[in-house]
This record gives sequence, C-alpha cells and structure tokens, in this order.
Amino acid sequence: MSASLIPFLEMNGSANEAIDLYVKALDAKVTYILRFGDMPENPEVPLLPEKKDWVNYAVLRIGDSELQITDNVTGSTYEKGTQITIVVQTDDKEKATQYFEALKQGGRVNNPLEASFFSPAYGNVTDKFGITFRILTKGRQ
Repeated sequence: MSASLIPFLEMNGSANEAIDLYVKALDAKVTYILRFGDMPENPEVPLLPEKKDWVNYAVLRIGDSELQITDNVTGSTYEKGTQITIVVQTDDKEKATQYFEALKQGGRVNNPLEASFFSPAYGNVTDKFGITFRILTKGRQ
C-alpha cells in the first residue's frame, strides 16, 4: 500500500497562467492536462465557449513532487490564498475509506466517498480545523 499527500490548487480561470508561471519559476513539467473543452458536453450544464480552454485537471511534476491544479467552472468563489486543498492519494480503497472516516470526525463532508469514473473511491472532506482534503484511490472504477 502506498499513500502520498499532494497540494491541489483551485483557480477561477487562471490555471493556465499559474501553470506557465510554475513551469518557468519552478522548472515544473506538465505531465497531464485535461481541458474542459476536451470533455464530453453535458447538455444539462452547458459550458460557456470562453471556458473551454480552462483546466479541468492538470498534474505538474516539480523535482520528486507533484502539484495538481484545476479551474473551478461552477462559479464558486474564494478568497485568494484559500484555494489550496490536500489530495491524499492511495492505491488502497480500504485505506482511503479509513482516511475519509477519520478526517470527517468533527468536520464536514463536502462530497461523500464513492466510486467515480476516474477512481474506485473519491471524496472531499473538510476536517475540524478547516483544512480540506480530497481522498483519491488510484485507478478507474
């Protein structure tokens, strides 16, 4: 079983700019990028044309570390500097469940831990200290 903690940055349309900065400033390498325009259209939630180039999910490698970035297209707003969450990534679904259950004690479940198209177990929880964690099991459903 392996587990890792990964910083996850959520932007409001500036992920491309942030990626450019980190590539130049930190010698980051973009190892994966998926833009909203690359995804299947959801007729119930149409995507504005100007957001098609926004980043749905990107992974940057910086030395031996990883940084994940997304643009939030749902209109959620936050105060600058508070858009950082921690991804707890594991290859063990039972361990992901254990992490999620422990972190939700006294905290708040933002998205329940459940299977998704990209993970056998994914959830989002804010702990009792106000720190948000995305629990992610590697692999596909």
